[in-house]
Amino acid sequence: MAKLEGKVAVITGGSTGIGLATARRFVDEGAYVFITGRTRDTLDQACAEIGGNVTAVQGDVASLADLDRLYETVRVEKGVLDILFANAGAVQHVRIDAITEEHYDRVMGVNLKGVVFSVQKALPLMTRGGSIVVNTSIVGIAKSIPSLGIYSASKAGARGFIRAMVPDLSARGIRINALSPGSTETPIFEGQFPSHEVANMARDAANAMTPMKRMGTPDELANAAFFLASDESSYITGVDLQVDGGMAQV
Repeated sequence: MAKLEGKVAVITGGSTGIGLATARRFVDEGAYVFITGRTRDTLDQACAEIGGNVTAVQGDVASLADLDRLYETVRVEKGVLDILFANAGAVQHVRIDAITEEHYDRVMGVNLKGVVFSVQKALPLMTRGGSIVVNTSIVGIAKSIPSLGIYSASKAGARGFIRAMVPDLSARGIRINALSPGSTETPIFEGQFPSHEVANMARDAANAMTPMKRMGTPDELANAAFFLASDESSYITGVDLQVDGGMAQV
């Protein structure tokens, strides 16, 4: 039997990379999935790839109006929500002397504000309990990259938010956990660098720092997200599951 049969899930940033792989996995396991993304063409491609049991809602998680529209769509179409994968993320490499208010607002808006209000606005629909998974990063607590200061702060903030929410959400029958990827081969990895050549240099550096000597795949991260979202992890809440090939462990 499919392990998410009859479940309803929301995946923010679900049109590419880890979010898309997780959407596919959830649907394969019997769930109905709502995915978000900022680009309609990419959302349409994702829906075609997933093949069914999916609704795409275009929007930006940093916009409270867009989040309201997302959860109103879930309420109207399904009336209930069992799983939230707060996956949408923004990453930009900026050294301390070049940080601007715009950079700060964009990264914090997606990675922290977007998480906080995604969780808040999901709760009224999670009337039968469920699971919340937040995509954080090993950079948030375990690794240091000078050009990712605001990104690191946003992910550390999300981790702190998760810890703070555990008692309240446990009383509601909801588990909340962090999923912290290491270097993962996704479009966002390539897109954070100015050229393909620079991205390949970053890949080589990441592989050198990783005991398994390779990057993770979206499907590997989706497997971990499925574990945290499903009853396979029924006695786990508040943890930070680092899926990083050992990078942050040694």
